[in-house]
Amino acid sequence: MFAELSITSNFTFLTGASHPEEYMRRACVLGLPAIAIADDNSVAGIVRAHAEAKSIARKVKERQDWDAAHAPIGPPRPAHLPAPQSFPVAHVPRLIPAARLRFAEGIDVTALPETRQGWANLCRILSAGQLRAGKGACDLHLDDLLERPEGIQLLLWPPQTPRGAEDWRSHAQRLVHRLGGAMHLLMHPLYDGRDASRFAGLEREAAALGLPTLASAAPLMHRGQRRRLADVLTAIRLHRRVGDLGREALANAERRLRGEAEMRRLFAGCEAAVTRAGALAERLTFSLNELRYDYPSETDGRETPAERLARLTKAGLAWRYPAGVPERVQKIVRHELDLIARLRYEPYFLTVHDIVAFARSRDILCQGRGSAANSVVCYALGVTSVSPEVGTMVFERFISEARNEPPDIDVDFEHERREEVIQWIYERYGRARAGLCATVVHYRGKRAIREVGRAMGFPEDVLSSLSSQLWGFYSSEAVRYERLVEVGLNPKNRRLMQTLDLIRQIEGFPRHLSQHVGGFIITEGRLDELVPIENAAMEDRTVICWDKDDIDTLGILKVDVLSLGMLTCLRKAFDLIAAHHGVRHTLASLPQDDPAVYDMLCAADTIGVFQVESRAQMNFLPRMKPREFYDLVIEVAIIRPGPIQGDMVHPYIRRRNGEEDAVFPSDALGAVLAKTKGVPLFQEQAMQIAIVGAGFTPDQADRLRRSLATFKKHGNVSEFRDLFLRGMRKNGYDANFAERCFSQIEGFGSYGFPESHAASFALLVYASAWIKRHHPGIFACALLNSQPMGFYAPAQIVRDARAHGVEVRPVCVNSSFWDNVMEPDGKGGLALRLGFRQIKGICEEDAGWLTAARGNGYLEVADLWRRAGLGPSVLELLAEADAFAGLGIKRRAALWAAKAIKTAKPLPLFAQDIEGEVIHEAPALLPEMTLGEQVVEDYVALRLSLKAHPVALLRHLLTPSGGGGAVPPVADRAGTARAAIPAPRQFSCETYPKGADRDPQPHGDIETIARRPDLR
Repeated sequence: MFAELSITSNFTFLTGASHPEEYMRRACVLGLPAIAIADDNSVAGIVRAHAEAKSIARKVKERQDWDAAHAPIGPPRPAHLPAPQSFPVAHVPRLIPAARLRFAEGIDVTALPETRQGWANLCRILSAGQLRAGKGACDLHLDDLLERPEGIQLLLWPPQTPRGAEDWRSHAQRLVHRLGGAMHLLMHPLYDGRDASRFAGLEREAAALGLPTLASAAPLMHRGQRRRLADVLTAIRLHRRVGDLGREALANAERRLRGEAEMRRLFAGCEAAVTRAGALAERLTFSLNELRYDYPSETDGRETPAERLARLTKAGLAWRYPAGVPERVQKIVRHELDLIARLRYEPYFLTVHDIVAFARSRDILCQGRGSAANSVVCYALGVTSVSPEVGTMVFERFISEARNEPPDIDVDFEHERREEVIQWIYERYGRARAGLCATVVHYRGKRAIREVGRAMGFPEDVLSSLSSQLWGFYSSEAVRYERLVEVGLNPKNRRLMQTLDLIRQIEGFPRHLSQHVGGFIITEGRLDELVPIENAAMEDRTVICWDKDDIDTLGILKVDVLSLGMLTCLRKAFDLIAAHHGVRHTLASLPQDDPAVYDMLCAADTIGVFQVESRAQMNFLPRMKPREFYDLVIEVAIIRPGPIQGDMVHPYIRRRNGEEDAVFPSDALGAVLAKTKGVPLFQEQAMQIAIVGAGFTPDQADRLRRSLATFKKHGNVSEFRDLFLRGMRKNGYDANFAERCFSQIEGFGSYGFPESHAASFALLVYASAWIKRHHPGIFACALLNSQPMGFYAPAQIVRDARAHGVEVRPVCVNSSFWDNVMEPDGKGGLALRLGFRQIKGICEEDAGWLTAARGNGYLEVADLWRRAGLGPSVLELLAEADAFAGLGIKRRAALWAAKAIKTAKPLPLFAQDIEGEVIHEAPALLPEMTLGEQVVEDYVALRLSLKAHPVALLRHLLTPSGGGGAVPPVADRAGTARAAIPAPRQFSCETYPKGADRDPQPHGDIETIARRPDLR
């Protein structure tokens, strides 16, 4: 027998030309008993091969079960009986985890773990090399291997060039001396006509070293058709064109996965090396199934995890329900704790609790969401502030004995302070026990077009024309014949067609690893013995090489430590309310079901409000007319690409408004869809439709859920189409209804929303809307202090605040601080004072020096230089922002004074007594700035202006001519009557040349107006 033990997949980025899954399927067809995915200094792709092996085994079993159930007993099977999906063979190849270690000494070794201890040692070796280098690199030395070689079989690669043979031989002898019994010399063909003589030389070399030889095809692709793509990957990696690769290009398409017969033909005369590969594979019994993930115990030894969780839950319920815990809640919590105990998930909930408790101890606002977060236990632990009375979610949907996988809890933290939480996790558990999981960056449409196109030698303008036809996550399949003609390309051009074919092949290929937004893997033992750890691009971050799908496949705990800008805004708003009104609010203590808040939402007055600030939401809110909390849950979930593309929005509104009845095709589906009026809005409902309507098993529904979560990456939702439609037809549902249901489920693949997430987000919608309704100035202040976030620029936030009656005061060197603040307005209310953070170019340190040295106030520009030590460049920024206006110094005069300050000499100790550091000259007669110039400079320096709205300068140009008399005054949102607007200046279509770029930012147009006298 022969087994391939050194395969390079596309997780050796920009080198391998086939997916790990493709190798497993090809090995199945070739009848190989086992294969080893051995990428360069990496095990990133082996979990995908492992998952594919399990998928093949499941399909083989399904075919065997079908054959057994339909075995002919007498006459042949009738032709009308449906046959299962055909599967080519009844053979399941075994995956051997491996890695090709490339040492700095010039030695390459394929490492094959023989035992669980061997896998742990391999992970430790890879971790040592990766933590020694930067992101994406690995600095391995032979000493790393010699420190922990136990349980690993090694395939020694021959020297790549004769020139380095002597150094290679000395290092090889060192390895053989220490590890000879676990080593083989690898032989692989180069397909250049000299393989027979090369094999003979390698056998002599092996005899001299005392090593047995072992055969491998060393494949770079699963089939020879990928040769062109392999050359394109090489060109991308080397930043060359394919035509300039020279010897770097593959000479032929022979480096592919091969079966035993081909290998014996290629190694004629050395067949023993082929046999040894199969014999070694039989000894390599380690499987990823042996990886056992242990949750951190989260106890101090005085109580068990179950006892600690019960104690914390009881205390939390007393805190949440000071008047007594309702009987219904007590019954639910007993049920949840019993289920958690049976599945031994207590440590998971304790881990999340401890992370949240740390954040609250640091006054970091956080909010849990996810499947298990919306449970009574999490509500009691303080993980979420969503009451269990909200929604109709069932705990078993997310923590199930049928699905042996950990629950899902995501926790959002303030985006400015999440790093504190991340570093605390590293400090508590240690770098060897905690790490962020990876995100695999895949080729999608636009990137595939640009990188493959450059490698094929196309100019940038052609690539821009091609990529401009795609939007979002559309694949290159969207590039059609007609569209090529539209952009002036010849669709029959052979080179263009070949390039488009290569683009389609490369889509879905991994390009590099990035770090997950916050998915933490935490273990009881050493994480670096479960999976290698490497450095992230970000300082003080370490990550593993597996992504969230790999983690799910292996059943490993992941706690998502995410960031959310609105939580930063809410925490700052709560602090401001407490400081100025003496009331301390939390997410759970805000007054509920405030009619005034819902009135504001129905009026679409939602600039800055979480999740409902977009134009689409503003358009939908008056039609939705939310009047209770669950309406906000629906609102959050329905305005998303999935429900919109699935045609769910209009039917829901019609049924909500009583324009049509919600008709259910069956009572079973009616129970699933009743709360959303027959329209499936949540991912949980999509799964329930598959189970109830199409007869999916829990395992099939779980695989459907996984495919929904990875639709944009792999696009494999449609593989369930036939199974779904057959199941619906079998259960008596109409074919059109079944098609419509599946198209809606496919819509969930792109931005579908779980009900649990929607409920958590709805709470933040209500909280932000409540603050905006009752404290609009504080809400605007908190929003400005939390930038960048949300849809709206500071200018729009300030304008909205003024429209709500908030007095907004400009930046002032004597009154402002780094942050925007609220100050008494002299009328019993509060005014919003803009802070130095609004000035472009000013840093927080400079603002700190300015405020610390302010004392009783500054009198002139030079005071900031003398007392605060601010340099002329900072003073110029303050002057350009008109921050000296409160001193009676106009913008140009302040700028003139700032430029007069010299910095050649050190600052004097006694500023008022020493002359000579400031140039004294007669006052300059500076021209007054027009209103247009003032607004322009405000936008350049502050990105907003309190003096006038930019459109006010163009109003006489934009208003249609009255023709029949004066235009009456118009009231703005604040209720102030504006003067009559004069007739406009008419523009022709020649004003802007065809295709001219236009600056979408307001200050771009205003700058043009200010600098052109004919438009001023």
